[in-house]
Amino acid sequence: MRVPCFVLTPDRHGPALNVVGTQVTVLASNAATQNYGITLQRGDEGTGPPPHSHDWDEAFYVLSGEIRFLCDGQVHMCLPGTLVHIPHGTVHGFQYGKGGGQMLEITGANARAAQMFAAVDRAIPPGPPDIPRLLHVLEQNGVTVAGPT
Repeated sequence: MRVPCFVLTPDRHGPALNVVGTQVTVLASNAATQNYGITLQRGDEGTGPPPHSHDWDEAFYVLSGEIRFLCDGQVHMCLPGTLVHIPHGTVHGFQYGKGGGQMLEITGANARAAQMFAAVDRAIPPGPPDIPRLLHVLEQNGVTVAGPT
Protein backbone atom coordinates (compact mmCIF):
# COMPACT_ATOMS: atom_id res chain seq x y z
CA MET A 1 0.00 0.00 0.00
CA ARG A 2 1.38 3.36 -1.04
CA VAL A 3 1.48 6.03 1.68
CA PRO A 4 -0.07 9.29 0.48
CA CYS A 5 1.80 12.57 0.50
CA PHE A 6 0.80 14.87 3.33
CA VAL A 7 1.56 18.43 4.40
CA LEU A 8 1.21 19.36 8.06
CA THR A 9 0.91 23.10 8.59
CA PRO A 10 1.40 24.57 12.09
CA ASP A 11 -2.34 25.13 12.52
CA ARG A 12 -2.89 21.38 12.11
CA HIS A 13 -0.35 20.21 14.71
CA GLY A 14 -1.88 18.13 17.45
CA PRO A 15 -1.62 19.36 21.03
CA ALA A 16 1.76 18.91 22.69
CA LEU A 17 2.00 15.84 24.90
CA ASN A 18 3.42 16.31 28.41
CA VAL A 19 6.10 13.65 28.76
CA VAL A 20 7.49 14.16 32.26
CA GLY A 21 8.44 17.79 31.69
CA THR A 22 9.13 17.64 27.95
CA GLN A 23 6.47 18.97 25.60
CA VAL A 24 6.34 16.61 22.60
CA THR A 25 4.47 17.49 19.42
CA VAL A 26 4.11 14.52 17.07
CA LEU A 27 4.65 15.85 13.53
CA ALA A 28 4.72 12.49 11.74
CA SER A 29 4.24 9.15 13.43
CA ASN A 30 5.76 5.94 12.11
CA ALA A 31 2.20 4.75 11.52
CA ALA A 32 1.42 7.78 9.33
CA THR A 33 4.60 7.48 7.21
CA GLN A 34 4.87 3.67 7.37
CA ASN A 35 8.58 4.26 7.99
CA TYR A 36 10.07 7.07 10.11
CA GLY A 37 8.67 9.39 12.79
CA ILE A 38 9.34 13.04 13.66
CA THR A 39 8.56 14.93 16.85
CA LEU A 40 9.27 18.45 18.05
CA GLN A 41 10.44 18.43 21.65
CA ARG A 42 10.71 21.39 24.05
CA GLY A 43 11.95 21.19 27.60
CA ASP A 44 12.65 23.47 30.51
CA GLU A 45 16.05 23.72 32.13
CA GLY A 46 16.95 20.55 34.03
CA THR A 47 14.29 18.33 32.46
CA GLY A 48 14.88 15.33 30.21
CA PRO A 49 14.74 11.54 30.31
CA PRO A 50 17.04 9.36 32.41
CA PRO A 51 19.45 6.97 30.68
CA HIS A 52 17.39 4.44 28.73
CA SER A 53 17.40 2.26 25.63
CA HIS A 54 14.94 0.89 23.10
CA ASP A 55 14.91 -1.25 19.97
CA TRP A 56 14.65 1.59 17.42
CA ASP A 57 17.15 4.07 15.99
CA GLU A 58 16.64 7.75 16.60
CA ALA A 59 18.34 11.04 15.94
CA PHE A 60 18.00 14.47 17.50
CA TYR A 61 18.66 17.80 15.82
CA VAL A 62 19.13 20.64 18.31
CA LEU A 63 17.18 23.77 17.33
CA SER A 64 17.75 25.97 20.39
CA GLY A 65 19.42 25.93 23.78
CA GLU A 66 22.20 23.73 25.08
CA ILE A 67 21.36 20.07 25.59
CA ARG A 68 23.57 17.64 27.49
CA PHE A 69 23.43 14.22 25.84
CA LEU A 70 24.64 10.98 27.38
CA CYS A 71 25.33 8.45 24.63
CA ASP A 72 26.85 5.07 25.38
CA GLY A 73 28.65 6.40 28.48
CA GLN A 74 29.97 9.62 26.90
CA VAL A 75 28.64 13.11 27.63
CA HIS A 76 28.27 15.65 24.81
CA MET A 77 27.24 19.30 25.18
CA CYS A 78 25.14 20.01 22.09
CA LEU A 79 24.34 23.46 20.72
CA PRO A 80 21.91 24.47 17.93
CA GLY A 81 22.79 22.81 14.64
CA THR A 82 24.09 19.63 16.31
CA LEU A 83 22.82 16.23 15.15
CA VAL A 84 22.97 13.28 17.56
CA HIS A 85 22.44 9.78 16.07
CA ILE A 86 21.55 6.98 18.48
CA PRO A 87 21.52 3.39 17.15
CA HIS A 88 18.94 0.99 18.59
CA GLY A 89 19.95 -0.62 21.87
CA THR A 90 22.28 2.27 22.86
CA VAL A 91 21.87 3.61 26.39
CA HIS A 92 21.25 7.35 26.13
CA GLY A 93 19.52 10.26 27.82
CA PHE A 94 19.60 14.03 27.78
CA GLN A 95 18.99 17.09 29.91
CA TYR A 96 18.02 20.57 28.78
CA GLY A 97 20.51 23.26 29.86
CA LYS A 98 20.11 26.85 31.04
CA GLY A 99 16.94 28.41 29.65
CA GLY A 100 15.67 25.10 28.24
CA GLY A 101 15.81 24.01 24.62
CA GLN A 102 14.11 22.62 21.59
CA MET A 103 14.97 19.86 19.12
CA LEU A 104 13.59 17.61 16.46
CA GLU A 105 13.58 13.86 17.08
CA ILE A 106 13.58 11.52 14.08
CA THR A 107 12.89 7.84 14.72
CA GLY A 108 13.66 4.87 12.49
CA ALA A 109 11.33 2.26 11.06
CA ASN A 110 9.20 0.31 13.55
CA ALA A 111 9.75 2.83 16.35
CA ARG A 112 7.11 3.08 19.05
CA ALA A 113 8.10 6.57 20.24
CA ALA A 114 4.86 8.37 19.33
CA GLN A 115 2.77 5.67 21.02
CA MET A 116 5.02 5.76 24.09
CA PHE A 117 4.79 9.56 24.36
CA ALA A 118 0.99 9.39 24.14
CA ALA A 119 0.86 6.62 26.77
CA VAL A 120 3.03 8.61 29.20
CA ASP A 121 0.93 11.75 28.62
CA ARG A 122 -2.26 9.78 29.43
CA ALA A 123 -0.90 7.92 32.47
CA ILE A 124 1.42 10.39 34.20
CA PRO A 125 0.00 13.79 35.26
CA PRO A 126 2.19 16.93 35.39
CA GLY A 127 4.35 17.28 38.48
CA PRO A 128 6.62 14.80 40.20
CA PRO A 129 5.96 11.45 38.51
CA ASP A 130 4.86 8.21 40.13
CA ILE A 131 8.13 6.41 39.29
CA PRO A 132 6.85 2.80 39.47
CA ARG A 133 3.90 3.69 37.23
CA LEU A 134 6.15 5.59 34.80
CA LEU A 135 8.59 2.67 34.58
CA HIS A 136 5.66 0.33 33.87
CA VAL A 137 4.30 2.53 31.06
CA LEU A 138 7.76 2.85 29.52
CA GLU A 139 8.36 -0.91 29.70
CA GLN A 140 5.01 -1.59 28.04
CA ASN A 141 6.15 0.63 25.16
CA GLY A 142 9.57 -0.88 24.57
CA VAL A 143 11.71 1.47 26.68
CA THR A 144 14.10 0.18 29.35
CA VAL A 145 15.36 2.70 31.91
CA ALA A 146 19.04 2.03 32.56
CA GLY A 147 19.88 4.37 35.41
CA PRO A 148 18.52 6.45 38.23
CA THR A 149 15.21 8.17 37.65
